[in-house]
Amino acid sequence: MTVRHILSSKAAHDILTIKPDASVSEAARVLSENRIGALIVSKDGASLDGMLSERDIVRELGKRGTECLDDPVSALMTAKVVTAKPDDVTVQALSKMTEGRFRHLPVMEDGNLIGVISIGDVVAFRIKEIEHENQNLTDMIVGHG
Repeated sequence: MTVRHILSSKAAHDILTIKPDASVSEAARVLSENRIGALIVSKDGASLDGMLSERDIVRELGKRGTECLDDPVSALMTAKVVTAKPDDVTVQALSKMTEGRFRHLPVMEDGNLIGVISIGDVVAFRIKEIEHENQNLTDMIVGHG
């Protein structure tokens, strides 16, 4: 199965973005209100300029204290973002996230941002995949397939 399958199975397709010049405190508010762990940083709401995660904010809070909350998002964001393509298989997406030690992966198609998947999305999808494969094997063994 592919990243496209994960995106199509998600309930919400809205991609929450924040502008690079927004304050870190505004980003923290959006993260908190939406109960999410990362935001896409985008000048226009469609491009990918970077990502800002709750970890980025906590890391800077630990270094500098609350003064970082007045900084622009662009100062704390990850600018070189690893992305997935819709036709990547789920194991590829999981590998990218595991190797990079991040929990959110933007999905790009033809230079456009089409969605974001989380490690939770990928793991839940993989579990369903494995259960389905298991059931098919069981059916074959018992002669129902």
